[in-house]
Amino acid sequence: MIYDVKNVAYSYATGTRTVLNDVSLCLEQGEILSILGPNGAGKSTLLNCMAGLLKPNHGSIQLDNAALSALSHREIAKVVSYVPQNHTPTFAYTTLYFVMMGRAPHVGAFQKPSPADEAVAMEALKALKIDHLANRPYTEISGGERQQATIARAIAQQPQAILFDEPTAHLDYGNQHRILRMIRSLADHGYGVIITTHNPDHTLLLGGKAAILDRDGSLSYGKCEEIITEERLKEVYQTDLRLLYVEELGRVCCLALSLGDTKDAEG
Repeated sequence: MIYDVKNVAYSYATGTRTVLNDVSLCLEQGEILSILGPNGAGKSTLLNCMAGLLKPNHGSIQLDNAALSALSHREIAKVVSYVPQNHTPTFAYTTLYFVMMGRAPHVGAFQKPSPADEAVAMEALKALKIDHLANRPYTEISGGERQQATIARAIAQQPQAILFDEPTAHLDYGNQHRILRMIRSLADHGYGVIITTHNPDHTLLLGGKAAILDRDGSLSYGKCEEIITEERLKEVYQTDLRLLYVEELGRVCCLALSLGDTKDAEG
C-alpha cells in the first residue's frame, strides 16, 4: 500500500471551520482515486496534507508503510510527486531544465543532474508531446503548456504515486483527454494516482475509486460506481445532472440538462 490515511482532520487556525473532518482513504499501486467536491471543500488541502506540505491537526498518514510525519521532504519526494493546481514561474529556466528539477530527490546535495537525468526529463516531455518546448523559457510558454510541463516534471521524478490537483483545469478539450489517457497509462504501469477534479465525467472515464469531499469536510470513499450517483452529484453541485449510458460511446456519461430547462433552477 502506498497511502493509508486514517481519521485526518485539519483546520487552518484554532476556532476556524474544520476543512477536513475524519477523512480516511487508501491508495494501492496501479490504482486511480478521483476526488470531487465543491469549491472550498478542501480538496487541495487534503493533497497538501498527503504531500507533507501541511500537518493534520488529528489522524495519521502512512506513506509506503512509514509515518509521513517522520519523513523528510526529500524522503517523501522519492515516493510521491505533486502537481499543484497553479504554478507561477519565477525564473526563465528552459522547459527542459524545469522538468529536470523533478530529478532533485535522486541527485546528491552537491551534485549536478547527470546526462541520464536529462534523458529522463526529455522522455517525460516526449510523453506529454511537448518536447518541442524543451529549449523554450518556461516563463514564455502558455499556461496550459506550463501545466503540462509541471506534469512532465512529476513524471521525471519517478515516484510511486502522483497527486494531481485539477490537472485539466487550464487545458483545452483535446489536451484534457490526452492528460486523462496519460493518467490511465500511469496507473497501468503501476503508479498510484490521485486526481482532484470538478468534472464527474472525468471520474467516470478514469474509473477505479472515487471520493466526494462535502462542504463539512467529510469524505465518502469507495468504488466509482458506488460513489458517483445522480443523488450525490446533485447534492455536491446543486444542479440536476444525469448519468446515462451512451451506446455509441459504450459507457456511462455525466450530462447536464439543456440550458433551456429550468427545472433545477426552480428547485
